[in-house]
Amino acid sequence: MSEGTTSRTLNPSSSMGATFWSNFLGHSPDWYKMTILGFLVVNPFLLFIAGPYITGWAVVLEFIFTLAMALKCYPLQPGGLIAIEALFLGLANPHTVEHEIVAAVEVVLLLIFMVAGVYFMKDLLMFTFTKLLTKVRNKVVLSLMFSIAAAVLSAFLDALTVTAVIITVAVGFYFVYVRVVAGSENDADVPDENQAEFEQFRAFLRSLMMHAAVGTALGGVMTTVGEPQNLLISTRLEWDFVEFFLRMLPVTGPVFLVGITTCVLLEVFKVLDYGTKIPPSVMKILEDYDQTETEARTRAQVAKLIIQALTAAFLVVALGLHLIYVGYIGLAIIVLQTAFNGVIEEHDLGPAFHEALPFTALLGVFFVVVAVIADQGLFQPVIAWVLSLPIEQQPGMFYIANGVLSAISDNVFVATVYIGEVHQAFEAGVISREQFDFLGVAINTGTNIPSIATPNGQAAFLFLLTSSLAPLIRLSYGRMVIMALPYTITMGIAGWLAVLYIL
Repeated sequence: MSEGTTSRTLNPSSSMGATFWSNFLGHSPDWYKMTILGFLVVNPFLLFIAGPYITGWAVVLEFIFTLAMALKCYPLQPGGLIAIEALFLGLANPHTVEHEIVAAVEVVLLLIFMVAGVYFMKDLLMFTFTKLLTKVRNKVVLSLMFSIAAAVLSAFLDALTVTAVIITVAVGFYFVYVRVVAGSENDADVPDENQAEFEQFRAFLRSLMMHAAVGTALGGVMTTVGEPQNLLISTRLEWDFVEFFLRMLPVTGPVFLVGITTCVLLEVFKVLDYGTKIPPSVMKILEDYDQTETEARTRAQVAKLIIQALTAAFLVVALGLHLIYVGYIGLAIIVLQTAFNGVIEEHDLGPAFHEALPFTALLGVFFVVVAVIADQGLFQPVIAWVLSLPIEQQPGMFYIANGVLSAISDNVFVATVYIGEVHQAFEAGVISREQFDFLGVAINTGTNIPSIATPNGQAAFLFLLTSSLAPLIRLSYGRMVIMALPYTITMGIAGWLAVLYIL
């Protein structure tokens, strides 16, 4: 028997322990795993020593930590472990969790059905962005159109799905170029004489993707379906699609104008990695590819595009008239597109739900933490302090508080917590209906606009950062934060001033 075999035989527990440790939270760093285990070990002792109120705050901060560290590990697993322990420790009542889920059932349906419905519109969306990229030659105009198109689409569709489509277009063109100049899909094979234009092409795609990502935030804040928390807020405030849009317009209108102006200025003055133009040789390759694809498009594919366009028109009308719950409008979109485009097998429907369900599951964990906050009254002192301020100062304070917290954690979670607390204050008669409306606008805009500061705050930003495209175009966490900084400053300040003086 060899020495290695003897060692494995004599120390099976060590080998098994290493395997369990390797499996626990997968490839997350060891320090991260130890931190999560530390939370789980300390919480019961903290409950015994300091009581449920302090332990409740610990659970909230631990959960925010998992959101902030989303690039190390998707928050569902570590956050879910913390949430399960909180229920076992009695920090949240299961009935409170059920109440929170029932109150937000429209949001759950939105995520499940609307995102899946948009999945079947990807051909139309890819057609739109492909034509923009190949037909618009001026980089300033192209950046502006990408940002506006992303904003408009995100206002009626899901911002995450719109981002996913733009990523697909960019990845497709990236490898079209690589295949032509390298003869393979390995970008390491790009010849030395093409390296300069290759790096320029990467910079071009980086700036375009950031403009589009910010565009999803510009449009996403405007309507009930732009972001998941918007629908939750509108449900609490009892606003339909049109009323929500009009209520937000005094803030979102100026922010939109500031955002697209910032886009133009960044491109004109070539600030912070913006302003790079696509090399003419690369554009020629992409145009040839698009021409080939257009000529090869069959009647069946054209018919699918027409059905998707008609369905998109139906979506806008249905949302505007508030025909039924938003989630069921999404279900109608699924039915119409699959019925008229020949998607009739069960296994062909499955992929449409892949993008939304992980976040839907995370939303379930959100509600456990929200239940902890509600049952332990964690935010009541803070809310009471803000509501004790003069009425005209309250919206501005909520905007700042929501913006800062959203930038370091997740805007859906922050909005869920704050709108719940303010709604309770309204029902208790602490604030008037008019003030409730103002604070609702402040919470929605505060969680949607300043949260672009980091990838943690916006799901679309995080999705872009963790996509296959990010390493290809050298888009790191730090670079994304730096490139988002001008937008964060201009749009964040514009939103705050609008909340203070226009709302």
